[in-house]
Amino acid sequence: MRVVVALGGNALLARGEQPDASAQEHRVQTAAAALTRLARDHELVVTHGNGPQVGLLALESAADPLLAHPYPFDVLTAQTEGMIGYWLAQALDNASIDAAVGSFPGRSAVALITRTIVDPDDPAFGRPTKFVGPVYSREQASDLGRRSGWNFSRDGDGWRRVVPSPQPVSIWELADIRQLLGAGRTVICAGGGGVSVAYADEGSGVHRLRGVEAVVDKDLTASLLARELSADALLLLTDIDGVYRDFGTAGQQLIRHASAQELRSRTFPAGSMGPKIDGVCSFVEARPGTFAGIGRLDEAEDLLARRSGTIVSPG
Repeated sequence: MRVVVALGGNALLARGEQPDASAQEHRVQTAAAALTRLARDHELVVTHGNGPQVGLLALESAADPLLAHPYPFDVLTAQTEGMIGYWLAQALDNASIDAAVGSFPGRSAVALITRTIVDPDDPAFGRPTKFVGPVYSREQASDLGRRSGWNFSRDGDGWRRVVPSPQPVSIWELADIRQLLGAGRTVICAGGGGVSVAYADEGSGVHRLRGVEAVVDKDLTASLLARELSADALLLLTDIDGVYRDFGTAGQQLIRHASAQELRSRTFPAGSMGPKIDGVCSFVEARPGTFAGIGRLDEAEDLLARRSGTIVSPG
């Protein structure tokens, strides 16, 4: 099977956890152990979130007195793609070596900096919804918003910065990803949804790619990748069991199986579960005979076998 897996940013850095490199590398090694078991029997494409990481870099950039202007989010996303992609490739290769008892098994991982083309007129640029960075109290968020001009929104019991998150239109490096898969590699790509770029009119009919100030949702990019690569399954791995009916109430219930139509009839938060639902539904609707799953990272094998999480089918 060809499987596209999306790792949530919070699966790589727990909510409220100190964002030290050592803590994130430890979590990446845990993720690699689960993914290596999938890579033994399947073609694997891995994407990952970057909300906590790109938000941290944005904070550091904004506070750097040597900079006339903070680095834009396309540049910061590229930085997180390189950092997390390196950690994942290193951990996946080491896990494969360990599984082969000291002899390299041949299926190695490669991390690819990936650009995602978006529409510069996407209305999402006027409605920031993508959570980035740490969690603040309401007072902290209000004060930081006044001083920086940033937008904040409630995330659970705290507040986080939100930035524009336009729909992914296409993947610039798609042909390269196909070639790497054909060469037997495990491909890590489109981290943080990919570096957001758009065609800019430079006059005289000339259009060139330019970075844009946005963070594309990685679940939507993973869905696009899965469709374009003719994947057999799409797995969105996070730190929760799956999709819940009446989430956050005393009567919440895990949805074990659902059709795309059933999930689309419900309302989910735009900055968190909403893109996951949109992503899995778009995939199964476009690829009859496939399925998608949302569930825990440590249950990746069971999710692929449809024994855990929330399994989504076309009908």
